[in-house]
Amino acid sequence: MRKKLAAILMSGTIAVAATQPAQAQFGFGGIVFDPSNYAENVLTAARTLEQINNQIKQLQNEAQMLINQARNLASLPHSSLAQLQATIARTQDLLNEAQNIAYQVSEIETAFSAQYGEAAANGDFADMIANAEARWRNSVAGYEDALKVQAGVVGNIEGTRAELSNLVSQSQGATGALQAAQAGNQLLALQSQQMTDLTAAIAAQNRAQALDAARRASAEAQARENLNRFLDYGSGYRPTTVTMFR
Repeated sequence: MRKKLAAILMSGTIAVAATQPAQAQFGFGGIVFDPSNYAENVLTAARTLEQINNQIKQLQNEAQMLINQARNLASLPHSSLAQLQATIARTQDLLNEAQNIAYQVSEIETAFSAQYGEAAANGDFADMIANAEARWRNSVAGYEDALKVQAGVVGNIEGTRAELSNLVSQSQGATGALQAAQAGNQLLALQSQQMTDLTAAIAAQNRAQALDAARRASAEAQARENLNRFLDYGSGYRPTTVTMFR
């Protein structure tokens, strides 16, 4: 609108100036009017108005750029870190409750050197029976521990589902690049928590199966030793002189 007004004024001024000789001046009621000076002033005002308009547009662009930068730097108002840490801690607690033989290399080595493998064939019959009973208890406890961990992992599914829905909503409603990136990072963390639960469940199940397999192998070793001892007749029969009648 401003450009059109300036153009109209300029065209009118040029038309007036064209009808008057150069340096012509005339007056109205004692006021002297110089068309050429008036035309120059109008052109100057139009140029000034155009510059002002350009500056206003530049300021508007800079303001919009600052608004976009502020959006991109805005932090996501939601954090799932505490919930993910609590979920992993619950699974870790279940693993730490492992009975008899824990998830520690030193305890496993001690138990196997005393009760499993070749150790199952050592000692008298009372020791063998005691070790066999201990191995059976370890196998039963291993399966119980696996069931507990699996139940805990299944119990985490509902919380994981709710948090996944929340993070997806936060990601879709992100106003800037930083919020979108943070939502994506939290979705990756949620996936890592699910992988941790899955790893714990697999580890607990494999532990139970390994203990049971070791129990069966040790029972075979004990059975062979029992058979060898049963078939051991000592030094065998030696004839001696027997007096039947005196």
